[in-house]
Amino acid sequence: MSRKKFGFWSIVLLTINSIIGTGIFLSPQGVIATAGTLTPLIYIAAAIFAGVLAMVFASAAKYVNKNGAGYAYAKAAFGNNIGLYVGITRFVSAAIAWGVMGTAVVRTTLSIFVGASNVTTSMITLGFIVLMSVLLVINLLGNHIVQIMNNVSTIGKISALVVAISAGFIGFLLTGTSHFGEVRDLVPGSTSMDLSLFVAAVIAAFYAFTGFESVASATSEMENPEANLPKAIPLAMGIIALIYIGVVSSAMIANPQAILNSEEVVVLASAFDHPLIKQIIVYGSLVSMFGINIAASFSTPRVFQAMAQENQIPQSLAKENSKGIPVLSFVVTALLAVVIPMAFQYDMKGIMVISSISRFVQFIVVPMGVIAFYYGKAKNEHEVLKTARKNFVMDVIIPIIGLCMVVLLLVKFDWVGQFSMKDAQGVQTLNMYAISAMVVGYVLLPFAGILYTKTLSK
Repeated sequence: MSRKKFGFWSIVLLTINSIIGTGIFLSPQGVIATAGTLTPLIYIAAAIFAGVLAMVFASAAKYVNKNGAGYAYAKAAFGNNIGLYVGITRFVSAAIAWGVMGTAVVRTTLSIFVGASNVTTSMITLGFIVLMSVLLVINLLGNHIVQIMNNVSTIGKISALVVAISAGFIGFLLTGTSHFGEVRDLVPGSTSMDLSLFVAAVIAAFYAFTGFESVASATSEMENPEANLPKAIPLAMGIIALIYIGVVSSAMIANPQAILNSEEVVVLASAFDHPLIKQIIVYGSLVSMFGINIAASFSTPRVFQAMAQENQIPQSLAKENSKGIPVLSFVVTALLAVVIPMAFQYDMKGIMVISSISRFVQFIVVPMGVIAFYYGKAKNEHEVLKTARKNFVMDVIIPIIGLCMVVLLLVKFDWVGQFSMKDAQGVQTLNMYAISAMVVGYVLLPFAGILYTKTLSK
């Protein structure tokens, strides 16, 4: 009996579910505090940046239809060693991202039901274990159940965000009152941002768009991926951009001061006074966070599985059960997703920064890989589909634009500020958790992987 695979619309919903999670519910406060009235523009800029990179990944998917997404593209374009490096760093970044999302849903759930001040580290750890166990059970039930859970959670989170959009704009139409202009007084100087502040704000908003790069990690579980992915990913990104820009604009029209001063668990809910609307947004955020954990539990273990299938890490990690689930890869990935947040003492800001920045290796390599595919210069040309329809704009111009945008963000990014933190006395010190995570994930693990493959080849 053949397994049920993800069709076109299920891929669209998987993409949406892989992206809309914690960011739009929890991050508007920081973006508004930095960008003020320019916040919608910041989200537009982040949407353009993410949309360009999403189109690059969509183009790569038509050339290579193997599991692993960025790993598979890098390996095909530049050979086994670069592929392995991208694969390991991508696995680390994906596991960190899963840890961020797991932390968010557990902390948010506990804060809602027992109060934020009563949440302890042991409670979060226990909640994490329960969450991972539930996700394992869902995956063990097979792709059909994963699809149903994915589709339901996606529709639920979109519905909650549509309610937030409607509440702000309908309130404005009924009363004629908008508080949008008040942001100028609340965030003075934001209208004359320098480039560094603009970049910092865009990266903060960009976090809410990340996840598109993981959608193609399980192409073997999708129908006609080389044709469906290049259409599904841009469509989903367009829908998400419209929702995000609508949400932040609506919240700023309704009550920007409440968002800036919010101590609520779900910051977005602070903008609205009506208790029913607040409850819909709060519980919608829980559905959203749980849904994105389902998407992560489906996609992330397949990165390890893809490398094992290529014999670049132990092949035992590629083994599937009767439902097509790589159980050992799931367990290893889930352990890393739990351990990293624990190492950061569940500090959301610290792991969100690492999660965002750790993705940029593939954002540099994949655009160059697409250009190599277009010109027939791939190192592992036998892994590239000969039937791919080449397009100069999508396969050369868009990747070059994406590369330029990535380089600009990396050059202007406040590396020192993001890899330091204040101690109990308020003194700025190095964030050794963040630095250690980057050294292990980007130096030690890739080096160990390359040594392993060299040992096998002898």
